[in-house]
Amino acid sequence: MKKIEAIIKPFKLEDVKEALVENGITGMTVTDVKGYGRQQGHSELYRGAEYIVDFLAKIRVELIVNDDEVEKTIATIVEAAKTGKIGDGKIFVTNVENVVRIRTGETGSEAV
Repeated sequence: MKKIEAIIKPFKLEDVKEALVENGITGMTVTDVKGYGRQQGHSELYRGAEYIVDFLAKIRVELIVNDDEVEKTIATIVEAAKTGKIGDGKIFVTNVENVVRIRTGETGSEAV
């Protein structure tokens, strides 16, 4: 099993969710996060004063999938989240040793 963690633009969350559900992926965790990459933030004006916004609002989507679903899931997220502009985000994939469903005690793929 793999954990897929995608950092995306907030306005793309609904598109990503719908695309994943269409592809049979229904469980996910979504978190509001802030950060920056190559963008290095941007400047804004507030009441006539300019200030730098270092950390930009992003969304982190986390999901656990079986090994055979990884490539399809990544492709789905890329297609749904891509705008073609800087700051579209990143996807991280890590190994998951085990999963336990608390309610039933199921483990491994059955718990996903």
